[in-house]
Amino acid sequence: MKKALIFQGGWDGHQPRQCADLFATKLTERGFAVEVADSLTVLNDAERLRELSLIVPLWTCGTLTAEQETNLVAAVEKGGVGLGGFHGGMGDAFRGAISYQWMVGGQFLAHPDNVKDYTINIVRPDDPITRGIPDFKVRSEQYYMLVDPRNEVLATTTHQSVSATWTNGVVMPFVWKKPHGAGRVFYAAMGHQLAEFHDHPEQLEITLRGMVWAAR
Repeated sequence: MKKALIFQGGWDGHQPRQCADLFATKLTERGFAVEVADSLTVLNDAERLRELSLIVPLWTCGTLTAEQETNLVAAVEKGGVGLGGFHGGMGDAFRGAISYQWMVGGQFLAHPDNVKDYTINIVRPDDPITRGIPDFKVRSEQYYMLVDPRNEVLATTTHQSVSATWTNGVVMPFVWKKPHGAGRVFYAAMGHQLAEFHDHPEQLEITLRGMVWAAR
């Protein structure tokens, strides 16, 4: 059986515990044995990480020790463990951890106008992660990010803002996948709080499919 580790914590505004509970349930339904950890100390055990199929970070902000960053990156890059996550829990985690950010493929910068309505545009309808899912509207934070040009972009969003008008018309990669060394990485920028996954089943399905794709 595939083993998944979700580690949750950091800024409470993204509801990491509630999201961890949801994804633990949903990944179990898709055949994973899931462990939820409430501390970053779980990343101190490099051997334990290498035994996993999938790691899901749900830890907005926070700080990794050098050992924790090395172990996490090595599990994916050298060990072939998958990494999959969403929004700030993965894309605004550990701002000082450059090797981690390189692995993720993007880093949060801003969300102009905070929570608002916008559209997720599917640009790879042929991909198994997005197949059968049309463009859909969400109400969430619209992330503006630094992104790796090597990402395989599956969905985008076009920025329209009152508070940062200079971003209007920018097409931002919003869902992507990529290899990182021996491992696979999946990221979706939507998912500010738990209710979004209940309100937008397309969002939940894409995120789950991406995690399953990333898993070893």
